Amino acid sequence: MAAFVARSPMTPLRGHIAAKPSPPNQPQTAEIKPPTTLRSKRRLCMRLFASSSLSSPGPGDRNKITHNAAGALQLDSLLPSDTPPFDASPRDSLPRPLSSTLGSNPVPDGSRLRVAYQGVRGAYSESAAEKAYPNCEAVPCEQFDTAFEAVERWLVDRAVLPIENSLGGSIHRNYDLLLRHRLHIVGEVKYAVRHCLLANNGVKVEDLKRVLSHPQALAQCEHTLTSLGLVREAVDDTAGAAKHVALHKLQDTGAVASSAAAAIYGLNILAEDIQDDCDNVTRFLMLAREPIIPGVDRPFKTSIVFSLEEGPGVLFKALAVFALRQINLTKIESRPLRKQPLRASDDGSNGFQKQIYFDYLFYVDFDASMADQKAQNALRHLKEFATFLRVLGSYPVDTSMI
Repeated sequence: MAAFVARSPMTPLRGHIAAKPSPPNQPQTAEIKPPTTLRSKRRLCMRLFASSSLSSPGPGDRNKITHNAAGALQLDSLLPSDTPPFDASPRDSLPRPLSSTLGSNPVPDGSRLRVAYQGVRGAYSESAAEKAYPNCEAVPCEQFDTAFEAVERWLVDRAVLPIENSLGGSIHRNYDLLLRHRLHIVGEVKYAVRHCLLANNGVKVEDLKRVLSHPQALAQCEHTLTSLGLVREAVDDTAGAAKHVALHKLQDTGAVASSAAAAIYGLNILAEDIQDDCDNVTRFLMLAREPIIPGVDRPFKTSIVFSLEEGPGVLFKALAVFALRQINLTKIESRPLRKQPLRASDDGSNGFQKQIYFDYLFYVDFDASMADQKAQNALRHLKEFATFLRVLGSYPVDTSMI
């Protein structure tokens, strides 16, 4: 089996939105004011869509936005890492919902939508963003956190971020960020991942000794890379690996990335479709500051997160609220609750010491629109015994061919 070597994070491309701490007492050099939001023809008052109000950064705000000499936008700080998973926030001023027909349309003033994605140019996330929002201006971000923050700070209009892969499973980091931030899921897009082996001009497969790529991409191409006897080195993303190989003109190193990355960085494609499984699909979420108005004119999906008291049959009871109403669940994911990961069992009647449990949050996707009375009744039922419940979004299902 080929060796696997961890590599330190690569330097981000200039022009990225990057999160960096600001020097103390530095004055704010730019102020971002939120543009006027769309006035919906009808107001939808649904308590389940309530979220904290979003405001533009003021002169005294510690999350400042500056412009560096190269013209790249930088976020001086992200939201505090110790932000509670569900804190009490003022809810007097709620963002107006968008129409579900505005999913891929330009912003009202005729300009192109600015859509954040994680990675560098040529990343699969960039292609997913362009599939979700044709003719958009795709904005690369250094980290997932930065993409969330960019939407909240009005630097971009939307974000398109991966949530699960058919081979690698869930992207847990983004599940955690969905709870920490107050963005809304307004759509989904599925993108077929096709890995290529890339190298500089004149380099042949037999010249390669090592290959760079994202850890999941390396794992998805394990059989091919092992048969070639290549040492695998993990880097931040697939397109970043291609950029590194091209920038340093490496002659003994290849990259696993997309054909788009090969075209952008001037690399040759030595082999196509090198993934071990041809059914390699990543599901991406489309995020916005405002929710969309759910409808019943097309298939909709709703994503929620909730927590429960510990006890026999409690999770069964929670899932039964959907089964009783013939609502299909398409996804369930559990994550330990931050700030309170453990709890002691109150049941000491069996003569044993109290047991220690993880306290969990449950993320659930189900096939129904929040405009459907059955879905509303199911969530009212769930709210009767859930200790926490939040709707992350109700949005159209991606029914396009992969």
